[in-house]
Amino acid sequence: TPDAAPYGIAAGPDGALWFTELNADRVGRVTADGAVTEFPLPVTGAYPSMITAGSDGALWFTLNQANAIGRITVAGEVTAHPLPTEAAGPVGITAGPDGALWLVEIAAGQVGRVTVDGAVTEFPLPDRACRPQAIAPGADRLWITEWGTGRLAAVTPDGAVEEHELPAPPAPEPHGLTVAPDGTVYAALEIGAIARLRQEDR
Repeated sequence: TPDAAPYGIAAGPDGALWFTELNADRVGRVTADGAVTEFPLPVTGAYPSMITAGSDGALWFTLNQANAIGRITVAGEVTAHPLPTEAAGPVGITAGPDGALWLVEIAAGQVGRVTVDGAVTEFPLPDRACRPQAIAPGADRLWITEWGTGRLAAVTPDGAVEEHELPAPPAPEPHGLTVAPDGTVYAALEIGAIARLRQEDR
């Protein structure tokens, strides 16, 4: 699809890569030899954003402008689960250590948890204006970037939040992040740097 604006991408349980098409309201699948299949979504103007593999063998993705979380099976069957908070703006999503899907709501300042049955729980962050953007799993908690306030935060499966200031100049604007096997958290900063948070520093 021309001008589809591919956005998030994740490895699927079927050995293919799955991606979202921000401008086309589609999810795509590409095999290792480059064969592409596209699956239309049952909504328009939804801005499908980040995508991840779930513990149920399906792919889960955020629908940023539709205020919902989408699920697509490897056969292409799509289901949408609405979020309780209006205009929450979901962006990042990941599979959590508890088997549920976890997401961040950039417009609502919340973290969400979705079971594979579609039950949604939302946890407000201490600063609702922090604009959480990315989320990644650790061994026993989730880590998020608070883009608007320049912090990293850890969220436990029961919703307890612990925030960490970044040792950077004003407005470091953390975006993507990942957790290394030793538990060290790395975040990409818009100021042109990488932040590192080690276990012994928190």
